[in-house]
Amino acid sequence: MKKPRPYKRVLLKLSGEALQGQAGYGIDPHIVDSIARQLKEVKDMGLELAVVIGGGNIFRGLEASSRGMDRSTADYMGMLATVINAMALQDALERKGAYTRVQTAIAMEALAEPYIRRRAMRHLEKGRIVILAGGTGNPYFTTDTTAALRAIELGAEVILKATKVDGIYSADPKKDKTARRFQKLRYMDVLKKSLKVMDATAISLCMDNHLPIIVFDLMKDGNIRRVVSGENIGTVVSQ
Repeated sequence: MKKPRPYKRVLLKLSGEALQGQAGYGIDPHIVDSIARQLKEVKDMGLELAVVIGGGNIFRGLEASSRGMDRSTADYMGMLATVINAMALQDALERKGAYTRVQTAIAMEALAEPYIRRRAMRHLEKGRIVILAGGTGNPYFTTDTTAALRAIELGAEVILKATKVDGIYSADPKKDKTARRFQKLRYMDVLKKSLKVMDATAISLCMDNHLPIIVFDLMKDGNIRRVVSGENIGTVVSQ
């Protein structure tokens, strides 16, 4: 008997830094192509997939504001960076035969649809990968908060937080060799320990709505398929 999939609809949170590869800035076409191939693979499994993408590989609003730029202006510039990344991912996916829609929280009809919850849900039901850009459309909110908000709105069963490490650690494993990886955590543990997983607003939203988060290593090829197949990888944050 074929093993049933553990999820029907998921939201993948991709950081902008994930797209830059080893370059340290911008978009690495090989990395984007690899991510697109993996997303197409899990889409072909029958999964309904939404993606929230960050823009830190191009512009980070918080860093710019710390150097004197007006915070709202800096955050809006960061939102525009997420649209660039979304278009790059859309192009890579469509070259592989996937059907996609980019929706943005800031209206820019020449490039993408405006984010409309019911329209996004119809796209998911029709088998399209929905790429959500522009953050929440408001300054002072991160793309982590966007991921939590959109996942709840769209009825996703889990947030898959793709990172460059294989889960949540007690300290930075690159700096502290004694850091230990957690297999499971409660939301309150993440908040109390100030673990750098997602910001406190995003964690609180997930906690209030009983939405689990799985933090896993994007850099290992095939991990997206493994995590949506229910394999025990990464760290699970839940009740």
